[in-house]
Amino acid sequence: MSLSTHLFQRRRLLVLCAATLALHYLAIDWVGDRLATQSHRPSPLPQSLMTAQLRLALPKHVETPPAAEVQPLPPAAKPARKRKPAPARAPEAAPEPAAPPPPTVAVADTVPAAETPAADSGASAGAQAGAAQAQTGTPSPPDTSGPTPVAAVPVDAPPPQGMRRYKVNLPPSASMDMDVARVDADGTKWSGSAVMTWHTDGSNYQASAEAGISLLITRLNALVMRSVGTIDDYGIAPNTSTQKRGRRAETATHFNRDAGTITFSATERSYPLMVGAQDMATVPFQLGGIGRADINQFGSDIEMQVGDDREATLFRFQLVGEEELNTKMGKVVTWHLSRPPRPGSYSSRLDIWLAPGLNWYPVQLRNTEASGALTTQTVSKITMTESGK
Repeated sequence: MSLSTHLFQRRRLLVLCAATLALHYLAIDWVGDRLATQSHRPSPLPQSLMTAQLRLALPKHVETPPAAEVQPLPPAAKPARKRKPAPARAPEAAPEPAAPPPPTVAVADTVPAAETPAADSGASAGAQAGAAQAQTGTPSPPDTSGPTPVAAVPVDAPPPQGMRRYKVNLPPSASMDMDVARVDADGTKWSGSAVMTWHTDGSNYQASAEAGISLLITRLNALVMRSVGTIDDYGIAPNTSTQKRGRRAETATHFNRDAGTITFSATERSYPLMVGAQDMATVPFQLGGIGRADINQFGSDIEMQVGDDREATLFRFQLVGEEELNTKMGKVVTWHLSRPPRPGSYSSRLDIWLAPGLNWYPVQLRNTEASGALTTQTVSKITMTESGK
């Protein structure tokens, strides 16, 4: 083998090695670009919503006795009607030969007529004081106008106990599109859609829920709820909530914090206002705020007063457990809370599924009526209107 042939073979070997190294480098660079592209692919959901598979340890359940049902306040007493005093009888003229009548006769006849209005006025004032006490739940001030004190109105039942105070960290503002599925007691099936909105600036809030049923090419609004109020140390503090069901007239529920009462436009009935009271539109978000603040609070049943369109009752929610739901957003890990029927108050069962990985938003709600009819709302899309933690 000549020297030139040997050098040629060595040169060809070097070229092959260089080509091999170049191909390996290009392959590694191509694979790296592919991995980088996949890792930086834009997410279809905000980063705060990409933790739907967050799993938390369930708290140990602690049994607590249920609170007594809050009774409506007695109706306000109407003021007593004042009776007109009888006119004073004029003294009769005595015959001239007769002796003049004693002066005490005319005075005695007119005294009862003069005292009658004062007595009636005192009764009216007592009735008004009793009405004020029934409305506000606070004792009326003592009557110092006369020597005899007015007897206090007897109390039939002790005042309601204060509600348990929960730590609350309310979720950020968002809008939730929901799919609605209803099955009547006779098996008839309906479908529709709903939208739940929650907005807060940390001091005030607005919440709403609109649900409708699809009928051929149109949509019928079955329920519209709206609520406005403030945020206090107990979480959501409604001021006014409204409901409109189908073609019925809209009703309003008022949370009168100065007077300490809950009143309704649909009835003259009123209830004492308990701390932490909610309305039907705010219940899911208040529960979510309780979970965000401290999950161990679900170790015992959650109780809250809820003002509906005609009454205010106690809701007692129990933690059923962790469940994974199939939604249009994918599989979502949830905590299932249930409010079973309460004899004498409500006969339906209310179930709410909260998603710890989605800011504890309510992602499914279900109402089971006593007849067996079932209405389920399941989330299909969550749109955050501000950045949340």
